[in-house]
Amino acid sequence: MTHYTEIRDLQLLVALSRRKHFTRAAEDCGISQPAFSARIRSLEQDLGLPVVRRGNKFLGFTPDGELVLKWAMKILANAEGLRQEIEVSRGELTGVLKVGVVPTALPFAASVSTRLRVKYPGLNVQIQSLNAQQIARGLHDYAIDAGITYDDEKEIAPLTFDAVYEETYVLLAPAALAPRAAGSATWIEAADLPLCLLTKDMRFRQIVDGVFEQVGVEPAPVLESNAFTPALAQVTSGSAATIAPQKLVDSLFLGEGVVSLSLKAPVIQKTIGVTTLDYEPALPAIKALRESIASSL
Repeated sequence: MTHYTEIRDLQLLVALSRRKHFTRAAEDCGISQPAFSARIRSLEQDLGLPVVRRGNKFLGFTPDGELVLKWAMKILANAEGLRQEIEVSRGELTGVLKVGVVPTALPFAASVSTRLRVKYPGLNVQIQSLNAQQIARGLHDYAIDAGITYDDEKEIAPLTFDAVYEETYVLLAPAALAPRAAGSATWIEAADLPLCLLTKDMRFRQIVDGVFEQVGVEPAPVLESNAFTPALAQVTSGSAATIAPQKLVDSLFLGEGVVSLSLKAPVIQKTIGVTTLDYEPALPAIKALRESIASSL
């Protein structure tokens, strides 16, 4: 990269990758579409290679463009880190902290972000519901700053992982479908019920399927979703049951017609923690996130 390339050019490139549309990306950046396109072309001339594939509309990035985009995200992340470090030295912290969270940990992430905003009201915390692989990929691509996820998704990038809590599992069922009114249920009993489960690309579903396979049963879900809301709606309507993490259930207001039974035979625990790219210095907002999580334990 020559000395003619500016941080602003990299910001435009990242905006284009996010919006995948020249006009919308230009609007996000507060400049006209012709000026936006001209700066992208100037960046390509500066680099001496095509970055964007063009037609009647944006068609994506060239292979070289994907490489440039990755470095642009890394450079912008480092520039943001410098800005935040200067602010922290003055007792302030503003900006955006993007956190990818597996669906089972969303209530925990929301409570952590609330404490974080109390200490740093100028910090905008953006929580994205993602599966574990999307979190690892998002960290690698600098699309998110941190993840709250399981401890077994580290193959895509070198990540740090700090355990936070152990996820345990319960059967949520309408009273009319539940094996009993209180106590516990077995995984075999759960498999006999009409179940609403997360989709197979979600790590939580893979854990659940693994336990069912371990006990020698194969449930036939009546509904699958990449979020818990549809499953919970089915439970409260009385038409189906679901399997959920205890921490999620603790955050819900369950009506009198819903039964929560801890799942046993076997009892399963999976570690949830905070994960980031393994490099220093870390973004000050990430340090603040870790401190907020530590204070919640």
